[in-house]
Amino acid sequence: MGRPRLLEALRIGLIFGLVEMITPIIGWSLGNLAHSMITSIDHWVAFGLLGLIGAKMIYEALHEKPAPQQDYHRVGVLLLTAIGTSIDAMAVGATLAFLEVNIVLMALLIGGATFVMATIGTMTGQLVGAKAGRIAEIIGGLILILIGTHILIDHLGVI
Repeated sequence: MGRPRLLEALRIGLIFGLVEMITPIIGWSLGNLAHSMITSIDHWVAFGLLGLIGAKMIYEALHEKPAPQQDYHRVGVLLLTAIGTSIDAMAVGATLAFLEVNIVLMALLIGGATFVMATIGTMTGQLVGAKAGRIAEIIGGLILILIGTHILIDHLGVI
């Protein structure tokens, strides 16, 4: 992508932050629709979804393929990339429906954190390099797996 300017980084952060804020709300809405049908197994669903998402993140970090060359600055490309990377946030949103959290607050926090991280990541990406990004993705995947495991253990009353 080259060395982006601050305004470009802010625009990228805004696009990713907004998409990342909207997708958990969509997932939460779908999760609420299904909640009454799967209340007895919701902890298993949360464990499964978070485990799969975490495992997918780890797998992709370890098996990353170089992205094809595109004009990454175009809004359409940025929007499609943001949607593609936010599908897991929709699954997390569905999981949040089972935990009965304030989805508006969670969506704002997720969107805000994504805005900040995407903006900083855009500005520092070349300096930090792909290796640090892979390590962060592995850590993020492990954290999701641990959260899913905690939900399962808590609901089963194991500890």
